[in-house]
Amino acid sequence: MDKKIYEIKKELKCFHMKTYNNLETFRIKFLGKKKGLLTILFKELNKIPINKRKTFGKIINELKKEVQKKIDIFKHKNFIKNEKIIKFDPTFPGKSIEIGSIHPLSIIINRIIDIFQKIGFIYVDGPEIEDDWHNFTALNIPLFHPSRDMQDTFFLHKTPDILLRTHTSSVQIRYMKEHNPPFRVLSIGKVYRNETISSKSNFMFHQTEGFYIDKKVSFSDLKQTIHYLINSLFGEEKIRFRPSYFPFTEPSAEVDIYCNREWLEIMGCGMIDPKVLENVNIDSEMYSGFAFGLGIERLSLMIYKIKDIRNYFENDIRFLKQFKSEF
Repeated sequence: MDKKIYEIKKELKCFHMKTYNNLETFRIKFLGKKKGLLTILFKELNKIPINKRKTFGKIINELKKEVQKKIDIFKHKNFIKNEKIIKFDPTFPGKSIEIGSIHPLSIIINRIIDIFQKIGFIYVDGPEIEDDWHNFTALNIPLFHPSRDMQDTFFLHKTPDILLRTHTSSVQIRYMKEHNPPFRVLSIGKVYRNETISSKSNFMFHQTEGFYIDKKVSFSDLKQTIHYLINSLFGEEKIRFRPSYFPFTEPSAEVDIYCNREWLEIMGCGMIDPKVLENVNIDSEMYSGFAFGLGIERLSLMIYKIKDIRNYFENDIRFLKQFKSEF
């Protein structure tokens, strides 16, 4: 044991470190887990008499500290971090930065905003937490009205009723209260409904709300606007309007497009009910208007031919980096 300790001390004194490779060789030679000289000595302690183990154990520990001290001094002098020498080489390629991509829903939202700004619509936003009046009553959906059953709502507070908005139509009410017509307004944002999460639905989704109010606005104006939107997004596709019911528009219609050899429902629309105009102090005898709404997720599913809506919210880089924005 004495002879081995003497030889290790001699090697320790003679060993010179100049590069990282030398340092790693030094560390493995003395402290390697399997064949390190000090590691082997520690294992051999069990073979010597008990009365000498304490003395030799202390000597070996001192050698280990000396080895570690040499390593630390070398690192400090050579500015090593994480066992690598930091050197600047101007010819060495720099670290590449991965460029992110815009989320597919954001791409569609940007496209819709751009489409409507070209025909005079302005973009506004509104709160996601609403009160009952803006979300229901002012839109001609009074308490106990059957149409409330169409939207399973997340209520946050009772008396007064505070809730997560079920549609972006509440922005329509807020804007009309504060402004005088004429105006053309577009709003896009998150809405919430208590729905089962599946490949086609989620409890949260994005909705586009557009409305136009002026003198002598007609259903013909609405149809032209819808044709312009769909043709801008899909190209020249067949479009049909089906009679429907919404409490805040009269008449109301569902819009379908003929896509992939089948008719697909894409949005709802209609002429704003005079009662809604009266609720925000707009003269329904002088002014008329139309409104429309469509879901961004459903629109994106059709445009990108995605089969599962849950892909939008899983933050899978492999999915997201497929999409490139034209903006």
